[in-house]
Amino acid sequence: PLRCCLLSGGESRRMGRDKALLSHPEGGSWLERTLRLLAQLDAPITLLSRHGAHLERSEALQAELKARGVALELIAEPPPWEGPLLALHRLMEHHPDEHLLLCPVDMPDLSLAALQALLAGAATGSPIRLQLAHDGERLQPLLGLYPSSAPIRAHLAAAVERGERRLQSWLVELPCQAVPLDPRAIRNVNRPGPSQLA
Repeated sequence: PLRCCLLSGGESRRMGRDKALLSHPEGGSWLERTLRLLAQLDAPITLLSRHGAHLERSEALQAELKARGVALELIAEPPPWEGPLLALHRLMEHHPDEHLLLCPVDMPDLSLAALQALLAGAATGSPIRLQLAHDGERLQPLLGLYPSSAPIRAHLAAAVERGERRLQSWLVELPCQAVPLDPRAIRNVNRPGPSQLA
């Protein structure tokens, strides 16, 4: 089964303020807009965040999404907060044997078409192969489909246990398939500027 997992636990240091709570042109915050976008896939959603404000803001969405038949689970990420690899490990342990669609909160232009293209690429791939977004120049592994199968969970647990914290370093040891997506749709926004949507 598919489960959407939204990562919203970063510190937003380069942005200078909380990215997840920036206003989005489509209404609401980046956080709320991304949750509503993921809900269009009609799969359960898990939000993992260390920030109480993110969890509180998302509580208001739970009833709205439930009325649409989409379950939203909110998880307060416990310390230590050491980046997306550890967050992915926690998600895999919490949701074994599911296909986890990992998504970051700081892709404000992300589209339903891009998500559907990623899932379509996964439908033709191996059940143990990771499907990762590619913008034409580089992988964007924070947007990808990660099977939470026993072999992958064990491999990730071993990496975390030995101190690995870089997602890219872990990925080099795994079968991955790059899925080309519109680079504008998967633009990762880290710094304020003319391109910022706030």
